[in-house]
Amino acid sequence: MTFRTRFRSLLLAAAIAVPLLTVPVAQAHAGIFVSVAIAPPALPVYAQPPLPAPGYLWTPGYWAYGDAGYYWVPGVWVHPPAVGLLWTPGYWGFAGGLYGWHAGYWGPHIGFYGGVNYGFGYGGIGFCGGMWRGGVFAYNGAVANFGGVHVTNVYVDRNVVVHNTIYNSNHVAFNGAGGIDRQPSAEEARFASEQHIQPTANQMQHQTMASQDRSQLASVNNGRPGTTAIANNTAYRQVAQQHAQSQPISAADRQAGRAYNPNNRAANQNQRISNGLRSGQMTSGEAARATATQSRIDSQVAADRAANGGQLTSQQRQQINGEQNAASRQIYNANHNANTVAPNAVNNRAANQQARTAQGLRSGQMTAAEAARTNANQAGLDQQVHADRTANGGALTGQQRQQANRQQNRNSRQIYNQKHNNRRAPRARG
Repeated sequence: MTFRTRFRSLLLAAAIAVPLLTVPVAQAHAGIFVSVAIAPPALPVYAQPPLPAPGYLWTPGYWAYGDAGYYWVPGVWVHPPAVGLLWTPGYWGFAGGLYGWHAGYWGPHIGFYGGVNYGFGYGGIGFCGGMWRGGVFAYNGAVANFGGVHVTNVYVDRNVVVHNTIYNSNHVAFNGAGGIDRQPSAEEARFASEQHIQPTANQMQHQTMASQDRSQLASVNNGRPGTTAIANNTAYRQVAQQHAQSQPISAADRQAGRAYNPNNRAANQNQRISNGLRSGQMTSGEAARATATQSRIDSQVAADRAANGGQLTSQQRQQINGEQNAASRQIYNANHNANTVAPNAVNNRAANQQARTAQGLRSGQMTAAEAARTNANQAGLDQQVHADRTANGGALTGQQRQQANRQQNRNSRQIYNQKHNNRRAPRARG
């Protein structure tokens, strides 16, 4: 992924640098530039509220970052600042070991937004929820929710939705290693140089309200925001003000939010192994070694937490981060050396298991101890597949494939049980 050298941020209201987790990158007319050491949570699944009136355009929800960590800004229908303008959503991009926020903007065309599938017309490529026709916005009835509003400028085009959707079953919210692997097209790169208009005052106020709503904090809602989407920002302003008055964000909330979900790093590593297996860039033997490394790290995290009342000390976090840095280099080297294998059903099954473990860690449904056991089992199976292939000139016999499939069935049940046993990763702790 080639990222812009500057991270433009919508976090104008959160101009406070957060120790350890956020690092100022640069400053320019657009505002504060922020990068974060922890990946954003997975995108929540939600329904689009009905169109409040003709002329509104949909802007999808997103994870923003403030002095209390990640918080969800609800999706909302808004008035564009001028006729003919379209909204390009912001996105998080992983580069140089940090997650940088690329702010959304208004412009004559939809630019690159990381390939992130925000839904409701923003499937990862362009926008298929509607278009401007003769100074009036026409809605794609295959995407937009009209509710009871009478809309005359409607067309239905399902093909454009299919052809511009990047399927993201894990609801990953960022571009780059461990997330969405997509670079801007030549057309999107050209659109990036067009004249853009920054978010409107109403959009900025909408984000500010979300930053003050405790129920939107990822560390409080575990990735399930109190308000995922709303018809208009006036309605949400009332909700957010009520929440801020009844349960304001405390200093403890801010501290907890900045330390939220350290399992994201482990989830990203599992996802990168999954990507390598699926593409053929990583062999079963390489996946076995990388997964065994993750199992050891997960076990250490679980043991340290158990010894410290469910959290990690600052020294332990630094140690784990150093180990993950080494593991990250191991995965990178495995994915970029000369050892490759043609994509195949056995490796695809292993890739699916890795992705499910990543999703469990990211959502909090799987603890570090559970991930350690899952990764240990998967590493053992990958090593057996590698040994069998080596002994048979690079191929598996029919019997060996059946044996690997049976073992994957057992691993699959293990992953399912661990994600549905009501044990959750520690909330807002190291």
